[in-house]
Amino acid sequence: MIYLDVTKSAESRHQSGLMRVSGRLREELGDTCQPVIWRGGWIDQRSGRPAELSRVDWLLTPELFSESERPGWWSFLKNPSCRTAAIFHDAIPLRFPSVTWPQSVARQPEYMKMLAWFDRVLAVSRASMDDLVHFWKWQGTEPRGTVTTLQLGSDFVRQPRPAAENPTPSDIATFLCLGIVEPRKHQEFLVDVAEELLRRKLAFRMEFIGRVNPHFGGAIARRLKSFGRSHPEVRHRTRVSDEELLGLWRRSRATLFPTLAEGCGLPLLESLWLGVPCVCSDLPVLRENADGGGCSALPNTDVMAWASELQRLISDDGHCAGLRKEALQRPLPTWGKTAEAVREILEVVG
Repeated sequence: MIYLDVTKSAESRHQSGLMRVSGRLREELGDTCQPVIWRGGWIDQRSGRPAELSRVDWLLTPELFSESERPGWWSFLKNPSCRTAAIFHDAIPLRFPSVTWPQSVARQPEYMKMLAWFDRVLAVSRASMDDLVHFWKWQGTEPRGTVTTLQLGSDFVRQPRPAAENPTPSDIATFLCLGIVEPRKHQEFLVDVAEELLRRKLAFRMEFIGRVNPHFGGAIARRLKSFGRSHPEVRHRTRVSDEELLGLWRRSRATLFPTLAEGCGLPLLESLWLGVPCVCSDLPVLRENADGGGCSALPNTDVMAWASELQRLISDDGHCAGLRKEALQRPLPTWGKTAEAVREILEVVG
């Protein structure tokens, strides 16, 4: 049996990447998975009674943790009653502390040290795995178990993949940017790109969807709002319905993902699943998936390069159709396959 740690995800109101990973794994693991919550010991989420984890079971956690958040956690890791596995997302709080939630920055070093005590660590990309291994070496830590990569799924939107190429949208060119508004997601850079497109007298819409990071996103949200007053081509909304979001996706010529750092880059994969090209940062972590087709990977500091690529997508239907065709024809991972990979790594029969 796989006991899935849902201590935080069971209570979260936000659909962050981490919460989405936890939710989809729980669905796809099905009967081989039992959700549990840490309360100084493991509690069965469904019954509220203590969970009896044995030596043949696995505890799988996709969550973040520290001893202060989970009293008794160090003791459990050093003397577990079962086999243990963790999904590692990224080292962003260590690499970008100035624009990361203070609690996350404080937690990260201990969290990454704790991962060395797991029997299996499943990193969501090669880049994340390298960051974790390098951290352990820097700390002089010898991990107890093994670390490998886990390919996350692209079908989070729970929509069937288009069977054939959609015609290029015929109305005004629309671009969609999804994600929490904060410096790391780099939405302010796209305002600079929009300004350049307007200087070139191009017709387009740029839609931003995402809640605002209360620590770091305020200034960016204000700029989006101010720019949108003068230029209605650019609009930011903190949330829309699932139906409206799916409609925006399908009307878009491309999604925009100029992020400064990621663990995997789920928005890129999810865009490709719907046959929508993605213009993204040329970060190594994103190129792990972008280089397969359907994407334009560009430096996330080059306004002119981004403006020129968006101009081409606006004015060259052939270029847009070519990227859409690449997105539709390339193989993409599903969450079902991710769950299969987890079972295989943990040697659990489905």
